[in-house]
Amino acid sequence: MQKLKVTNDFDQIVNGRRSIKLYDPAVKISREEMTEIIAQASRAPSSINLQPWRFLVIDSEEGKEKLLPLASFNSNQVKTSSAVIAIFGDLNNFDYAEEIFGKAVELGYMPKEVKEMQLNYFTPLFEEISREQMKDTVMLDSGLVAMQLMLVARSYGYDTNPIGGYDKEQIAEVFGMDKERYVPVMLISIGKGVNEGYPSYRLPVETITTWS
Repeated sequence: MQKLKVTNDFDQIVNGRRSIKLYDPAVKISREEMTEIIAQASRAPSSINLQPWRFLVIDSEEGKEKLLPLASFNSNQVKTSSAVIAIFGDLNNFDYAEEIFGKAVELGYMPKEVKEMQLNYFTPLFEEISREQMKDTVMLDSGLVAMQLMLVARSYGYDTNPIGGYDKEQIAEVFGMDKERYVPVMLISIGKGVNEGYPSYRLPVETITTWS
């Protein structure tokens, strides 16, 4: 049964979000609820809808013990959060193109001829794309899903903290993943914060925007 969200107030979700570094360790997020959060986060857009993001949810004590040496500067988040979600970009994401487009046809989202046209057009392009070009694409797409995940978590009443400071060279192998295929994007700690966090100053629109 789907849990009712704490809020659907988008203004509250966006403006109430803080990067929380200390959580109530007694609060646990069930895998059923985490599945809901990830499913909704995965509604984020991606290049030709290939959804190249992959999630490693580290919620067990054993998993956190593996992660701690890799994220020693963020040990509070690892130790006290309900979970740490490691987001990876799948460089072989086109392997799922047939399933994605085929299911779109089955559900009536796309005509079969459009599916065939898309696959015929993109298959040779993805066969020739360089690793660096693919990495740029999956990093961009995974950044979109990461932000959406943090906002969805907020709507469920949970707090998060995006973490870039960890050992990206070793994390895939430590958790038994193919490091040549899966590119680490970021970690996101999630749980119930022990405080509301701190507001932060944001540059005015006039500073960050150019009109043309």
